Amino acid sequence: MSIFWFITTLLLLHSCTPGVGMDHGIVNGKVSIPHSRPYMVYISDKHRRAACGGFLIREDFVMTAAHCKTNNLRVYLGVDDTNRLPHGIEVDAIPHSHFVYEQCHDDIMLLKLKTRATLNETVKTIGLPKTRGEVIPKNCMAMGWGWQKYTHTSTSRVLKEVNLTLTKNCAPPHTICTEGGTGPSKGDSGGPLICGNVPHGIVSYNIGNKSTGYITMYTKISHYLPWIHDTMRGSL
Repeated sequence: MSIFWFITTLLLLHSCTPGVGMDHGIVNGKVSIPHSRPYMVYISDKHRRAACGGFLIREDFVMTAAHCKTNNLRVYLGVDDTNRLPHGIEVDAIPHSHFVYEQCHDDIMLLKLKTRATLNETVKTIGLPKTRGEVIPKNCMAMGWGWQKYTHTSTSRVLKEVNLTLTKNCAPPHTICTEGGTGPSKGDSGGPLICGNVPHGIVSYNIGNKSTGYITMYTKISHYLPWIHDTMRGSL
């Protein structure tokens, strides 16, 4: 990776790198069929109106990025159009204890819902990887309600998605990557990277330049399976 690349974080909430902002949104994506991704969760701060994505992994748990944490988070289930949000659910935020904003290491967080989700046709859970060494299919998909351009505000009120291909030799080992002029942007942080119908990544941040496009970094979920299961087990 060239030293000329610069990091731009993907959230409206915080930057994982000092002195830079995040670019958000699904850039060059298509509108999702309404409610075709029933595990998707819209996350916002009830006071600041900043937003992230997430995904429902159990009736009482949403997974997202640690840098999405604020003091007043609420989650919205079964959302297609953010202009018509259902009643929000308050949560207890549990970011990974080793998360560091300045480095974006361990950028993973669980949100414990204070009211369990009612599963139906528009609200469903999605399963996680089974093992830490699970092979990840190279053809993937990202989705969210974020910016539709990397360089200026252009949020989408409806869920959008885009097909992506994993980049080889992504580092560090707890991350996976995609590259190019399409993909997540600001407001899409915390959303899933779905590969083979399984969420293998969590949108974390961008690295890029004007000539070659962007590399998007995702937290590798399988790397954190012990922490995920221990955290959810401890909540019972």
